[in-house]
Amino acid sequence: IIQGCNNFCTYCIVPYTRGREISRPPDDVEAEVRQLVSRGTKEVVLLGQNVDSYGHDLPGHPNLAGLLEQLQPLPGLLRIRFLTNHPKDMSPSLIETMARLGKVCEHIDLALQSGDDDILRAMGRGYTVHTFCRLVEDLREGIPGIAISTDIIVGFPGETDSQFDNTYELLERLRLDVVHVAAYSPRPGTVAARRLADSVSEEVKAERLHRIEALQERVSADINETYVNCPAEVLVLGKRKGRWFGRTRTDKLVFFDSEDELGGRLVSPHITRSSPWALQGQ
Repeated sequence: IIQGCNNFCTYCIVPYTRGREISRPPDDVEAEVRQLVSRGTKEVVLLGQNVDSYGHDLPGHPNLAGLLEQLQPLPGLLRIRFLTNHPKDMSPSLIETMARLGKVCEHIDLALQSGDDDILRAMGRGYTVHTFCRLVEDLREGIPGIAISTDIIVGFPGETDSQFDNTYELLERLRLDVVHVAAYSPRPGTVAARRLADSVSEEVKAERLHRIEALQERVSADINETYVNCPAEVLVLGKRKGRWFGRTRTDKLVFFDSEDELGGRLVSPHITRSSPWALQGQ
């Protein structure tokens, strides 16, 4: 629904490869969704490098909340998701709209990147740890049970042990559902590649990455265990190794057994087991 990015985070190549933000008119998006639904689509994902900026470049300045309102009534459409979100651009009205519209899933991808304010400033992210934490609080208060995923970069130029510890401790405190972690690598042409020495060794980057992964494995295991002995609404995506699989509204991957033909259907298997990566049901 929107291409490009205007943010120019110092590590990111997207503005140079995809250009500045260009939004598709909401009526064009609705027309495509109607066409997809007519061919059997049950769930759509509204995509953008910074999906929260949607519409600012269009006449009348429509926004993402308004687009969600426009898609909500479409018959046959069961679920709506959107990504990727930028913490500095997510508005209270979007949270309120998510909470109110029944087809918008209780799941959001909100990129943190670092839990240290000095590193966030060097990355050019435009928010602080405090504002990110307030946003998480607002999401959890406004949308009970919401699942939150995030992205983390370890080993950004100049990241000290104590700055990494700030990130680790923040993730430990926030207990997000999924953390995608990557070690920093310079992208030619970006500000970080031109102006900042890649000063953190590959060994240190790997150690920090593995520490985050180990932490998140424990956190995800705890969160997913809360689904056990409960039914979970699953949109069935297909079969894998003889078992049906699909995703909950909170984007949890579920595998379950059934003799029925269930592809493309909404079902509610009873969850019997969990792991950090998936739920198992019947």
